[in-house]
Amino acid sequence: MTSIQSLLKTARQQLATVSDSPQLDAELLLSHCLNKERSYLYAWGEIRVEQALQRQFNQLIEKRLSDYPIAYLLGHKAFWSLDLIVTEAVLIPRPETELLVETALEKIQTSKAPKILDLGTGSGAIALAIASERPDAIITASDYSDKALAIARQNAKKNNIHNISFIQSDWFHQIPPQKFDLILSNPPYISSQDPHLQQSIRHEPLQALVSGETGLDAINAILDSALHYMQHRAWILIEHGYNQGDTVPLLMKKLGLQHSHCIKDYNGNNRLSIGRKG
Repeated sequence: MTSIQSLLKTARQQLATVSDSPQLDAELLLSHCLNKERSYLYAWGEIRVEQALQRQFNQLIEKRLSDYPIAYLLGHKAFWSLDLIVTEAVLIPRPETELLVETALEKIQTSKAPKILDLGTGSGAIALAIASERPDAIITASDYSDKALAIARQNAKKNNIHNISFIQSDWFHQIPPQKFDLILSNPPYISSQDPHLQQSIRHEPLQALVSGETGLDAINAILDSALHYMQHRAWILIEHGYNQGDTVPLLMKKLGLQHSHCIKDYNGNNRLSIGRKG
């Protein structure tokens, strides 16, 4: 049997070829196998690990060496203040998407029991983060994928959140006619020709990533119908690619949305465009 310390050292050296955080990856995967906190690994570094657990750990390392996302290996991912279940049925929530949550919370700050629609909810990350901060909000979260909705519902239950209605819908097609105070989405926005699709995101669901040759098909579909579902003075927030920061606000302005502009994330990249009806 090999010690915790030795397993971590070997794994770190192996993962250095594929990961920007090989030590952290190794610690997270070994903690997962041992069902212990990361602090345990250092407090008990000399302890020998059973062969069965070593094999489990080595299998995870092998998968990680193929650039397979660590969130899928662990089966969960932190987002906002929540811990979310993730599988290959959903996109892995990204820290930069928290900007969408922050902006949404700002826009509904003075609204009582705001009606909110989250289109393409995936794991439910955005809707759940907002719901956790605003338990008075009346939230509808939709997705085209049954499998994604199943994960979103599990995450709502896991985090004890009850003010979200989940509905299967291809964008607005199955959303009952009504008016919302806020519509938001992190839709697919990558071009089908984008070379990044050959990198680690290739393991994530393609339909949640790719949106035609320009990457704008989903965004256009959302904007084409959005006005019919917006209250007067309602906001729409759409996350998009760094290279779409001029295009999306222009599309919003053409629809007659007011105050349309792009917001940069904390890394200085174009991340989010917003507009208001009236």
